[in-house]
Amino acid sequence: MLKLTDEQLDWLAQCIPDHPRSPKGGRPPPDKRRTLRGIFWILDNAAKWKDLPRAFGSQSTVHRWYQKWLGQGLFERAMRTAGRCVEQRGEYRVYECFLDGTFCKARGRGDGIGYGNVGKGVKIMVLVDARGLPVAIDTAPADAHESRLVQRLFDFMLTEQTPPRVIGDKAYDSDALDTQMAQRGVELIAPHRSNRKPENVTQDRRPLQRSARRWTVERTIAWIQHFRRLCIRWEKSSKLFGRFSRLSCSLLLLKEVLG
Repeated sequence: MLKLTDEQLDWLAQCIPDHPRSPKGGRPPPDKRRTLRGIFWILDNAAKWKDLPRAFGSQSTVHRWYQKWLGQGLFERAMRTAGRCVEQRGEYRVYECFLDGTFCKARGRGDGIGYGNVGKGVKIMVLVDARGLPVAIDTAPADAHESRLVQRLFDFMLTEQTPPRVIGDKAYDSDALDTQMAQRGVELIAPHRSNRKPENVTQDRRPLQRSARRWTVERTIAWIQHFRRLCIRWEKSSKLFGRFSRLSCSLLLLKEVLG
């Protein structure tokens, strides 16, 4: 089981402003450090909210504040801040990035769920640098083709510098995607599918040798799936589930910054 260190907890708590007390009194706001520990417990487990231990407070209180902080965009802000810290330390290596997606089963109904080849669920798309540090992450229905989800990753990148090349597998062998990436100044490297005709070959064999390092993004996906909440989707809302994925990336980046 993964652990949330005190340093990581302090850093996350600083990203969340204190809730103002009402001059009329009323119930005081909960301890945000305790609430964050409860949210991390949910992220680290595949359990439902009703199974949250009482040590973290009322499950309805933790869930309500998770939704409140989500609505305020605090988890996106935390992820961007963590990425900025990594970039300022010079830890990012964006001379080449790797791209891949993974499937997550969905229990129950909700928005943003599709039916793929392996059942009902969602896709988690990840873009990492040459060291495997997350650069962008997004979620989409399982029936969406991965080649059509790449642009959304570039809309929420943590680095100011755009990678000169992005490496993926055969799922990203698309002339339309090649053109879109070229317009961004990015070279897309992806092995051709077996059904591509010889006269339509666009990839050179030497750049394709870089695809041998695709284990970099596969390893990062394995790190993300250590957070078992991202292996099974219980949330009916795609936003609630998607912010868990961004929180997981924040923790991976904080591990790089704080140790």
